[in-house]
This record gives sequence, C-alpha cells and structure tokens, in this order.
Amino acid sequence: MRVALKFAYDGEPFYGYARQPKLKTVEGNIIDSLIKTSYIENSKDAVFRSASRTDKGVSSFGNVVAFNTEKNIKNLLKECNEKLDDIIIFGIKEVDVDFYPRFAKQRVYQYYLKKHNFKLQTILSTVKLFIGMHNFSNFARIEPFKDPERTIEDIKLVESSDFYILEFYAQTYLWHQIRRMISAIIKVEIGKISQKDIKNALNCPEERVDFGLADSAPLILNGVLYDFSFIKNDKWEKKKEEMKEHLINRIRCLS
Repeated sequence: MRVALKFAYDGEPFYGYARQPKLKTVEGNIIDSLIKTSYIENSKDAVFRSASRTDKGVSSFGNVVAFNTEKNIKNLLKECNEKLDDIIIFGIKEVDVDFYPRFAKQRVYQYYLKKHNFKLQTILSTVKLFIGMHNFSNFARIEPFKDPERTIEDIKLVESSDFYILEFYAQTYLWHQIRRMISAIIKVEIGKISQKDIKNALNCPEERVDFGLADSAPLILNGVLYDFSFIKNDKWEKKKEEMKEHLINRIRCLS
C-alpha cells in the first residue's frame, strides 16, 4: 500500500530539507526513521517522495511525504516519532498507488514580520503587486530550463499581538521566491526602493535586478493541501502545537 504522512519540523537544526550525504536533513531523518522501524528497506524501492523541499532554516507545520510499505501502519506514528528529533509526524493517510505529493492543490507559506517595524497600509499595497500570474525571474533563483512564470493566488495578512503574518497561497513556487518577495517588501518599507521598482521588475523580467534575500527563520511552510484529509493523532497534534509555539517565540526573539 501507499501511505502519506503529514509532519512538522523545526528547520534550525537541519542542513536544509533535501537529503545530503553525511548531513542532518529533514528528508534524510524521516527516511532513516522509516528504515529503522522496518516500514521501508530503502527510499528508491519505496518510491519515497516529498511535497516541498524547504530552504535551510525554514520550518514547517504541515509538509507531506509518501511511500510504499507492506507493514501494518497502525503504530507508525508512535514508532517513527520515537526515532525522530525536531520532527513530529502528526497525520497519516492511505492513498492511491499513483499518489505523488508534489502534485498538490495548494501550498501555504507564512512569513512573520514584527509589527513595530512596519506600516500596515504600506504592506497591504505592496503585497498586492505580486498577486496573479507573473514572470518571477527577478524574485527567485531560476534553475536551468525552469519556467519562471508562477501564479500567486492570494496573499493574506493576519495580525497578531506581535506580528504581521503574510500568508502566501499558490500551487507551486520557485526557489527562494517568497524570501526574495519579502526582501523587496521590506525595502519598500524602509525607502530603499519604490513600488514602481517592483512593478518594473515584474513587467520587464529581462532587465535583471536583485532585491536581496530575506532571512529564512521567519518563513514557515504552513501546509500542503490535497483533495483528502489526513487522519490526525491527538497526542502528536498537541506536540506539533507545542513546537509551533516554540518556533514563534524564537522568531519573536530575532533582532
């Protein structure tokens, strides 16, 4: 059978998400936990796949992996979580044999901005520039043969006591896309660039410009959405919420 797992992780202790030889990575640790608990023999034969590969330092409250297994999954969450540090698997679902987690309906990212550093109206008017389909060549690290056009379906602003939280909604993103958009938003706020500069960078992608790269720590992959819901475990869901509180407190302490 094919199984999908939903999990949270603290990105700080890892050298990024994707597997790297002899380095602690999120994907590598999940695969190791599945091998140690005999749910898979190796990632290749299990057709192990991930939904999103986040940058070094980026955390998540809801990334997804899928793999094939012949073992009963009744105790999977307990067994694998006992083998994991800084990762909490809190949801599970038996899925179709052809399910690949990268083909998601939507991915939602959050970026935490400290309220005292920003004016609400400036943020709202600036983020609107990115909504819709654009060529994001000036707002991403473009890999060879990668289409630079992406559609940002929506950007919402959620206000908490300490933060303006920008929520980005899209099916797919480019490498570093959100962090480069955030860097441009910050530079508008402090007067280093104007909203017109952002418009020009979107409308004239052949004119190369670099607005910089925002810090990875305040960026969180909040969820990856599909046409089904995961079966969640109350114990591990609670531990995920504890991790979330810890991560937000750490962001609060950033300079």
